[in-house]
Formats: sequence, structure tokens, C-alpha cells
Amino acid sequence: MRSVLWEGGVTHFDVASITEVRLVRGILPAAVLCFMHPVKTPAAIREAYFEHGVRTFSLDTVEELEKIIDACRSPETGEAPRDLRLCVRLRVSSEYSELSLASKFGCDLIEAPALLREARQHCDWLGVCFHVGSQAMTPFAFVQALDRTRAAIAEASVVIDMIDVGGGFPSAYPGLEPPPMEDYFAIIAKHFEALPIAYNAELWCEPGRALSAEYSSMIVQVNKRRGEELYINDGAYGALYDAAHVAWRFPVKALEDDLIQEDEDFAFYGPTCDDADYMKGPFTLPADIQAGDYIEIGMLGAYGAAMKTGFNGYGNAQIVTVADEPMMSLFNGTRQREATDNVVSLR
Repeated sequence: MRSVLWEGGVTHFDVASITEVRLVRGILPAAVLCFMHPVKTPAAIREAYFEHGVRTFSLDTVEELEKIIDACRSPETGEAPRDLRLCVRLRVSSEYSELSLASKFGCDLIEAPALLREARQHCDWLGVCFHVGSQAMTPFAFVQALDRTRAAIAEASVVIDMIDVGGGFPSAYPGLEPPPMEDYFAIIAKHFEALPIAYNAELWCEPGRALSAEYSSMIVQVNKRRGEELYINDGAYGALYDAAHVAWRFPVKALEDDLIQEDEDFAFYGPTCDDADYMKGPFTLPADIQAGDYIEIGMLGAYGAAMKTGFNGYGNAQIVTVADEPMMSLFNGTRQREATDNVVSLR
């Protein structure tokens, strides 16, 4: 996947751990790696800086800033680094997103100006980053976050070289039909241009789900049917973690050509012995589906493979590369919602 992205022109990579730093550096020696997890160990920072050439680090506290500076000091002279590229993460609202990312990281607006001023003293290049939450269902989510960013920068009165609007760019799923991507890009560009930042400031984003969700499907087999419950050979401890733990509805399609009955809604049980290995769906399939039938489950590229475990001995799968279209897409040129639907009523 990373080599495909590189060939497509993506040269900067968000890495969240020293293991990911090593992985991407091993595959793509010329990539720019940005260590965007706001909390890192000194050992991870030190290895990333000295062994892998990482210069971009995110932070949300003075303590993390001091940790980064100390970990990157010259071993010979003890001098502080002069080539750091630092990104201060703001806490913003996740109210318009399906999965919140608002509580764990980010400094409050009242803390941000002082942190920006302090970080500016220790870096060659300063950015502001945030994350509106996963699967933002309206572009207005970014308007709120950028307004908060504007307030922090204005109060800090420092030169800002980059704005990273993070992730949150959505994909289409059953029951979730967000506006087209171009609506998000247009409103972000408009508000970015109005920020009090350097004339040559860069605009970054981290489009995880929107970039990767469509690239992966999984074929599962029905091992047993019990009423409206289907026992399948993958589940909560495999690639369907989100379907179980956050009730995510993935698109499904029966692969048999002899099913003739109308569709009805089903729930899934995974293959392990755990009752928590349950996905309530609903997943809509022909009413006559039975044990032995195969089902395609789509749009798993965002987190599916990364969540798999070997619990109860399950988790092995054969990987096959195909070139057919994804089961759902926001990139097929058809607008599912009018632009006027993007208006959000404020209460």
C-alpha cells in the first residue's frame, strides 16, 4: 500500500510509533516521516531523530516539548537541536463525526497561545494540527476547527508555517452518505486562506479513511444460520473489529447466484468462542442465504487488516489483488447530496 501511495505522489507519511517509523523508512528511504502521536517516549524520539531522520514531531503540552528537545540534543555537545519542525495539536470538537477523537489529545484554546510561543523558540518551522474525529459527516466540522485555530494563532502572535487539518475525511457506508470530497476541500481552502499565517504556509491533511477504506474487501463463509443470525468465519477479533465494537455497518453482498428471495436484515457472529464476537449490523442479504454460502464485506481498508488478531487460532487469510470497483465510493463522480445539504443549523 505504501509503495502504491509513493508512486501516486504521496511522499509525506504520518507515523504514530517507532515501529511505524522503522517500517516506512525501510520501505521508502526517501519519504518524509512525521511523528504525529502527541505522546512519545524519549527513546522513540531519539531513535526517530538520530537514526531515521525524523524532524517533524507533534505535541500538546510543554512537558512533551521539553521531552522532544532533550531527546534530540547532541550526544557530543549537549546542544539543543536547531532543525526541529514542531506541530502543536489543538483540541477541537468531534460533534459532527461518527467517532470522536476529541478527548485524548490536544491542548485547550486557553493553553494554546503560550505553547505556540514556547514551541516557536525551539523550532525551525512551526505548525498547528488538529483532528475533527473519524468520519466527519459535514464540512462544517473543519470550519469550527479552523476558527479555533485562527483564535489560537492570533492570540499567540507567532509565525505559523503549516496548518494540518488532520483526518476525518469520510467514506460512504450503508446509512452514512456524506457530501462529496470536493465540498470538504473547497471549504477548507477558503478558511485556510483567511488564517493569519505565513504567506508561504503549507496546508496538510491526513486522509486515512477516505484514502484507504475502499481498497479492501473480505470474503467470508457462512458456517451456520440461526434465524436472522449468521455465524461467519471472521469477526470481532479479526478484520471486523469496528463492526463489533462500534457497530459499524459495512456494505455486504452475497456471492451465490442461486439466491432468489428478497433481502432481509441479519446479524453476524464471528468464529471465536467469545459472546462479544458479535456484529449486530444490520447486514442486508437475501433471505435464503444458508451455511456454506459466501459473502463479500466491503470498505474494510481503513482499519480491518490492522485490527486482526490470532485469538482462538483464527485470523489467517489469503490475500488476492483484484482490479474491480469498490462496493461504495465517494470518488465515482456522482453527487449523492446537493451542496445546499451542507448547511448546518446551529442551536
